[in-house]
Amino acid sequence: MKKLYIVLIKAHTGLGAVARRITHYPYTHIAVSTDRSMTDFISFSRRYHYFPFESGITHEYRHYYAFGRHRDFRAKVFELTVDDEHYRAVMDYISECESDRKMMFNIFSMATMPVIGGFRIPHSENCMSFTARCIELSGCVNMERPFWRYSIKDMDELLSEHLYFEGRIVRGSVPDDGYMTPFRLLRFLSGMLRVFSVLTYRLLSGRE
Repeated sequence: MKKLYIVLIKAHTGLGAVARRITHYPYTHIAVSTDRSMTDFISFSRRYHYFPFESGITHEYRHYYAFGRHRDFRAKVFELTVDDEHYRAVMDYISECESDRKMMFNIFSMATMPVIGGFRIPHSENCMSFTARCIELSGCVNMERPFWRYSIKDMDELLSEHLYFEGRIVRGSVPDDGYMTPFRLLRFLSGMLRVFSVLTYRLLSGRE
């Protein structure tokens, strides 16, 4: 048997603050971890703090969630006990996402989740749909609707019997790994244009 951790995060970002005002719910990001030390998190997210449109499947670390004046972040962690077969299915899915060069961050589904419950676009996921798919593949709970329709709050309720920890996680060391690359307007705008144009094309055409 293997352990899989589902981590809900109160993100110290502007988008996170806006989402909390809309949903009245504290957690605005969700990730998967295979290590109880909570030092490596796998999710669909931004790869650079100031460039949210440069995003996709990525490994995140504590200093991605607590940066600048923030020394820690609030988290809620669920522990799933997964048999070897289902654990391999989860790991295979993660590997497929990592090796798929067409895979993108589905920002449209993320933005509309509170209103219409999200929707599918070919070769795209967001932190919610990715994590929900991992939960589904784990075989630990019964999911009564398509995985991509589960919000962070839905997964919180779904996994209530598997609660492992809730509280603050300390940031620790901050390596210079490029995550806090300084903001540049042209790079920001070009990233936004690319993401919006590609996702719109895929949404309307149903093609990759």
